Amino acid sequence: MDTSFTNSREGVSQARQDRTDWTTLTPADQIRSLELEGYLLVPNLLEPDLLDSIRNEVNKLPTTATDYSEYQRGFKDVQWTDSPGAIQLIGASAMVNLLENLFGDTLICTSCHYSISQPGHPGIAIHTDSQPYGSKIFGLQASSPCLVRVLYYLDDLTPECSPFKVIPRSHLSLHQNANPYKRYLSHPEEVMITCRAGSAVVINQKVFHGNFPNYSDHPRRMLSIAYRPAWAGPIGEVTDYNPEQVASLPTAIQKYFGSLNSKNIVFDLPNRPDGMARDAARLGPNRWKA
Repeated sequence: MDTSFTNSREGVSQARQDRTDWTTLTPADQIRSLELEGYLLVPNLLEPDLLDSIRNEVNKLPTTATDYSEYQRGFKDVQWTDSPGAIQLIGASAMVNLLENLFGDTLICTSCHYSISQPGHPGIAIHTDSQPYGSKIFGLQASSPCLVRVLYYLDDLTPECSPFKVIPRSHLSLHQNANPYKRYLSHPEEVMITCRAGSAVVINQKVFHGNFPNYSDHPRRMLSIAYRPAWAGPIGEVTDYNPEQVASLPTAIQKYFGSLNSKNIVFDLPNRPDGMARDAARLGPNRWKA
């Protein structure tokens, strides 16, 4: 297993940073960035009190180290823990409104994970979250054809403290180097994203992304929440949510925990079905106009 640092200190200092003024984006601009570039930053989403509550909650979770570094650790299924602030975040109105506008469909929350990149973390390899046939790491859930992941940062992302990295528009490439199962230590066109704590990066699951090493003296904590539209189920049956656990969630949050196997497809689709429409909202590039 390759445990190399993805970037040297010098490389981090020379990395190209995204200088977009994200505060000026309209909802249409946000959708354009997410669909075309493959990522979006939504700054300063969390109020200070909620941010502090979530930090206190995740600090109590028993994390497990990854197989490549003891300094990259995580905890799965935060929604089933005593973490009311983190659970509240699943239904954060600003984010779910954006995603409902993006998908035009009921949202299914497929995961809620906590991760921490401690000082000495070597950086997450560039990868995609899309595994169209499933994988050992992600299981069949990653075979969903349409999914986004929301990365809520609980600490400031600085160049030295494991900032997000992405290869813009990589999800659009049809070249074999964009095989979603491939991984890279770094790439000449990778871009660094920094932000204040309480901000969120939203990514298309197919975009190649990762993070930089943590050369700072403090951790970078993150809550990752994934959503898909109800129509876009996995290619095979997955273990569904326990109804009793779902019922234990706040009423306003339960609606995001519909069946993980929900899908709306027509396998026996004819060439020219009856009643075909002549228009469809948000299908053409006009969806990128305010």
